[in-house]
Amino acid sequence: MQINAPQETPNLQSIIVRPVARSEESDFKNLMQTHHYLGALPKIGETVWYIATLHSKWIALLSFSSPALKCAVRDQWIGWSYRHQYDRLHLVTNNTRFLILPDWHYPNVASRILSLCQRRLAADWQNTFNHPLLLLETFVDPSRFKGTIYKAANWQFLGHSKGFKRIQGSYSKGNESPKMVFAYSLQRDAQRLMSQPILNKKYQYGRTKIMLPVRYMQALPDFFIGMTDPRRGQGRRHSLPTVLSIAVAATLCGAKGYKGISDWANSLGQKALVNFRCRKENGKRVAPSLSIIRNVMIGVDPDDLDAALQRWTEIYSKKDESLAIDGKTMRGAVAENGR
Repeated sequence: MQINAPQETPNLQSIIVRPVARSEESDFKNLMQTHHYLGALPKIGETVWYIATLHSKWIALLSFSSPALKCAVRDQWIGWSYRHQYDRLHLVTNNTRFLILPDWHYPNVASRILSLCQRRLAADWQNTFNHPLLLLETFVDPSRFKGTIYKAANWQFLGHSKGFKRIQGSYSKGNESPKMVFAYSLQRDAQRLMSQPILNKKYQYGRTKIMLPVRYMQALPDFFIGMTDPRRGQGRRHSLPTVLSIAVAATLCGAKGYKGISDWANSLGQKALVNFRCRKENGKRVAPSLSIIRNVMIGVDPDDLDAALQRWTEIYSKKDESLAIDGKTMRGAVAENGR
């Protein structure tokens, strides 16, 4: 590995950008930790590291990783709904680090490197993770930079983030460190593809990760009030509306089978468990167990359940044209025009 810079301005046409080899990862992390003001990042999940070289000398390091779960200006620009965005985040990657190594800060070097990376990212992502990539995003600290590199490489400035930070599984109150948000579409129709009510099969990947807005969750239990509970009075640790609303919400979010519903329920945070009106144990809300979910779903009257779901979809299917249970359009979810 060589990093010494030449005295004269380098020939930009000779720059090469390529993924980091496994044997080079230690050097990559050490250089990033030493020279980037935020330090190095661990290689977690879908992450690709790149190096830019000039005549075998390392001149820059880049890292692309998982995108932000939420970013208001990005989500508004794409136009996808809250319910669908979590199922489509695999189509986005975040340029989490971009470091030009010392002594290589020549005019146009950074924008040239970024452009070369943009040209190969989609193919590298498909080969590495077996699914397409449509959009690049990045966050720039305006107290340090102006985003000039990204503007020069034709990235679009979307606005500022709200300044939230992750803190122990939650978020700060915001306005602490708003960032400039930039995006780059890897193909012209990226926005249209990601915002469609039903995602093209070509871009679907892995298990469905659809999310429900809070108002959907809060409303669900009310539709099951008054239904006959098939359980004995002694065994009702969780109310019937709670168990049924969790089962329905989990199914809408892609869970399959009793185990899938139970796993989804166990992944919920305290706020979501409150919305589903789960009971408290030792000061914390707890989700119904696998056996409770299975017993309720086996014993509940299917006609009563169907009627309750129809009442719910009469309200919410009008707001969500792709709302369905188990991939099938539910009865009563037909618009006035017959669609």
